Amino acid sequence: MAVTAIITGTFDPVHKGHLLIISRAAAVFQKVVVAVADSHYKNELFSVEVRTAAVKAAVGRMQNVEVAVCEGLVADFCEKYESPLIVRGARNGSDFEYELGLSKINSEISSAVTAAGGRLDTVVFPADPVIANTLGFQRFKEIFAKYRKYLAPTKYNFRFIFATALIYLLYHLFNFTNQLF
Repeated sequence: MAVTAIITGTFDPVHKGHLLIISRAAAVFQKVVVAVADSHYKNELFSVEVRTAAVKAAVGRMQNVEVAVCEGLVADFCEKYESPLIVRGARNGSDFEYELGLSKINSEISSAVTAAGGRLDTVVFPADPVIANTLGFQRFKEIFAKYRKYLAPTKYNFRFIFATALIYLLYHLFNFTNQLF
């Protein structure tokens, strides 16, 4: 029985850390589903349609990866697939503890049956060390959310995406050069 790896997240926006976890999962599992969360309790910068389109564009060359929207609980989403396995990434011990708690909850509430015949399991991949030491994108999202109102409204606001990506790149470059000295 082939295992279906399911990678969940808001991907707001999708970044290199996400893509590294997705590509590592694609190298290990026959089928990978990237589930873009349509969470109504978070204040996302981009709509679920824009985030889904961005993830599809980013993983377009990966043959065994598909992208879907996840509405509701991850455990319920996983039940749509044969032998599901949740794949997550962790930058540090705090992330791992958080993922461990989610794993326990998903296992308890899911009726999905895994390839081993047990409950829904979670595999956690450690993040690349360079990325793990420089990620701090949540702060940038907060800043950009404040100034988003000054951008012209469009379905796909590429200027906003470009500005976000540029600041993100500069932030990582600054942190990386600080590590060198």
